[in-house]
Amino acid sequence: MQEEGQEKAEPKRADGLIDRLLKTRTVVLAGEVDQDLAERIITQLMILDADSNDPIRVLVTSQGGHVDSGFAIHDIMRFLKSPVLTIGVGWVASIAVPIMFGAEKTNRFSLPNTRFLIHQPSGGIGGQLQDIRIEAQEMIRIRERLNQLIARETGQPVEKVRADSDRNFWMTAEEALEYGLISRIVTSIDDLNKK
Repeated sequence: MQEEGQEKAEPKRADGLIDRLLKTRTVVLAGEVDQDLAERIITQLMILDADSNDPIRVLVTSQGGHVDSGFAIHDIMRFLKSPVLTIGVGWVASIAVPIMFGAEKTNRFSLPNTRFLIHQPSGGIGGQLQDIRIEAQEMIRIRERLNQLIARETGQPVEKVRADSDRNFWMTAEEALEYGLISRIVTSIDDLNKK
């Protein structure tokens, strides 16, 4: 059984670590992408951008999640005055790939053992027939929007992206580099400054 003071210490310690990371202009995007994560990441990015226009590093390790929340993070990264560097760590899956695209192509990196996944969006559709039809049409539009974005950001033909993302399409860091998802594989923080 935890004492009352211990329960309050954990969130305080986590906040302290986040504050220390923010002083280094580093944001960690980890876990499932949802509205809460988007709000936290967007807030951190906006605070850092208001402080200065020095580069901001965003470490991305995520299984993906809510598409609109992911696009919100992507759009804010592009909205900032500060240059954003994204670094894939562990795995970058589903909507986390477009989040990586929030950085300009030359500022997208990966650690050596990171895996990447592109695939078509999925979701549970239920309800009345007309509602199912509306949701299915919206999923088709989202899928095409994602395919167009991946094609534009990687230089791959959209037909290839459509075919590759029809099912789970996993890539190693080396394959992601070849595909155009990232610009470089890095092994140390010093590698980020090399051209």
